[in-house]
Amino acid sequence: MRRRAFLRAGGVAAAGVAGALTPAGVARTPDDCFVRLRRRWRELAAGSGYDPAAEPYRAELAALGRAAARHLDTMAAGPGRLWPDQPFPSFVATPRRLRTMARAYALPGTGLTGDPALAEAVAAGIDHYRRHVYAAGAYPAGNWWHWQIGVPKALLDASALVEPQLGEERRRALAGAVDHFVPQHRLGSYSGTSTAANRVDLCLVMLLRAMLDGDHGRADLAVAALAPVFRYVGEGDGFYRDGSFIQHAYVPYQGSYGVTLLSGAAVIFALLRGSPWEVTHPVAFEVVERSFAPFVRDGACMDLVSGRAVGRRPFGDHERGHALADAILLLGEVAPAAYRARWQALVKGWAARSGHRPALEPAAHARLAAVEADPAVPAAPEPVGHRLLPMSARAVHRRPGWCAALSMSSDRIGHYEHGNGENPRGWHTGSGMLYWWADGHGEHYSDAFWPTVDPYRLPGTTVSARRLPDGAGGAWGDTRTPWRWVGGATDGTYATVGQHLSGLESTLEAFASWFFLDDAVVCLGAGITAEDGTPVETIVDNRRTAARLTQGEGWAHLEGHGGYLAPGGRLRTLRERRAGGGFARDYVTLWLDHGVDPRSAGYHYVLLPGATPEETRARAADPGRVRVLANSTGAQAVHVPALGLTAANFWLAGTAGGLTASAPCAVLAREHGDGTAALAVSDPRRDLEELEVTWDRPIAGLLAGDALLTGSTLSFRGLAAREGASVTVRLA
Repeated sequence: MRRRAFLRAGGVAAAGVAGALTPAGVARTPDDCFVRLRRRWRELAAGSGYDPAAEPYRAELAALGRAAARHLDTMAAGPGRLWPDQPFPSFVATPRRLRTMARAYALPGTGLTGDPALAEAVAAGIDHYRRHVYAAGAYPAGNWWHWQIGVPKALLDASALVEPQLGEERRRALAGAVDHFVPQHRLGSYSGTSTAANRVDLCLVMLLRAMLDGDHGRADLAVAALAPVFRYVGEGDGFYRDGSFIQHAYVPYQGSYGVTLLSGAAVIFALLRGSPWEVTHPVAFEVVERSFAPFVRDGACMDLVSGRAVGRRPFGDHERGHALADAILLLGEVAPAAYRARWQALVKGWAARSGHRPALEPAAHARLAAVEADPAVPAAPEPVGHRLLPMSARAVHRRPGWCAALSMSSDRIGHYEHGNGENPRGWHTGSGMLYWWADGHGEHYSDAFWPTVDPYRLPGTTVSARRLPDGAGGAWGDTRTPWRWVGGATDGTYATVGQHLSGLESTLEAFASWFFLDDAVVCLGAGITAEDGTPVETIVDNRRTAARLTQGEGWAHLEGHGGYLAPGGRLRTLRERRAGGGFARDYVTLWLDHGVDPRSAGYHYVLLPGATPEETRARAADPGRVRVLANSTGAQAVHVPALGLTAANFWLAGTAGGLTASAPCAVLAREHGDGTAALAVSDPRRDLEELEVTWDRPIAGLLAGDALLTGSTLSFRGLAAREGASVTVRLA
């Protein structure tokens, strides 16, 4: 009864069942290429290669049909609403409901597939919303994103799915509205809010708008405007050669915005394949493994590259990971065969190890299921190695059985991002937050970690206990520090990473280093100084667990998690149950207390992921296994005899152990058993024209690398313009 009432209220009558796409109306020139694009859009939405009557598709499609029927039955068009419970403007819910109805019409097995009344209701609903909210000439109050991306993308998507029922008048009116809010000059300049993920969304909106009435000019523009997204940048938003991806100028964002970017690009590439606008960009293929894969562990996309999205809902990291996996599989359909084979193995490995699988739309589920069922596709294991991304102040370290990731801030990267009321207490995530996972801990940060963890005691951070207001610091990631020394050096297996730390809205200053090894992360702090009138703490860890904690002299062990060494330091502990966001979780916190307003305090502790109690006690009894060579405001350095490894972060020119540097830098030297050694050097401040590094080992010659060797001194030029330099030498 309500369906008919709505159709009468909208001034329309039910039309015949819409099967295949019909020719354009008499007021338009038929254009076969746009007919094919609209058909392809429906195919991408529906997916392929699955039986809609088989599970889990049957249940998924039936649920979609029930949701669409519910929306259809409760429609009650009025001047200020389309549904009684969603008064206008309703920028999210109303367009989303129309899209849900359109999908139920276009997808098989929903019980409403091809239903003419449903298609007409969608078309009339789009027009009603367009007349009362999204009208040409209306003032775009509030968030620009709704007017230029969110609303038009949803309305144009729904329109393409029910296109035969739209009618010429409604088509022209919707085109005019989109043209008003998203004019062609919006894609003229790659700047402001028209960059990276936003740019891809705007291009997709422009392409869907072109499909609406067969506009070749807008299709040309949509494709051409993609090009700047897939060029490596040296500043601002976009992809960097070291793998970094930045959005909002100061926020590492492979998660959330990055997922949106890759998903949108994959859709555009797949949609346009075989059309006059077929497009691919080599960088789009390169960044899958360079920028995205390093931040996926067992199917979850790490929170340290997800900006303000981290606390939206539990298991959001797994949702982002699965969305990314689907984008990679779809992109693989248009990628060269070598990429496609590697990506399918990558995604299959993620899926095999994932402990949580969010609900997927049928098309995405079918793509993943096909790869999982293909015996010719191996499941790639977790990789092993170190990835350092200095341009985004991030690092990821993988060893057999465990993984760690580090989040820092700098003069170019903010402490955290808040905005739109999201993530108001992420203040200290850029103060050296050290995430880590051992086997069986894939959901540690997923299950309500963010709403329940103490935001002043994030693992790995050194912070002032000074109380901060929600949303402290600038919005949208503009919470940068004044310091430039953030980064390090790596040989791809081990790494030395450091941060000249400045507290958020605090007088805190410190120098922190992390040395990433086979079975441990060695953490050093020096020069810890503050004048806030509050205590300063270094948080050794804060685990979401109720596991048993065992302590000995200078060590602790958390059952099922790992061990901790605190040579010479008094390791304080707390067990508590914390509540927030409607959740309650148990935590065990370990920290070092530097007192109120410390002056040049320091710390030394070691994280042993996955270690047993016996292994932890043995490491505590063997202090020579990792020797601290320096821990001051001049340098922090360690030597690991068993690895032949010496690593140092030089905050100033000077000497640490057997290494001497002529300027601030990071150096990692590793001797091999064949009489050779490799040195990795970087300029984290990005300002050196020349650097000299002297090693107190007799060097017979330079075997590889871009450096000048004089005696035992290596001279490097142009480090400021590079991620770093690596050389291989023969020892005398």
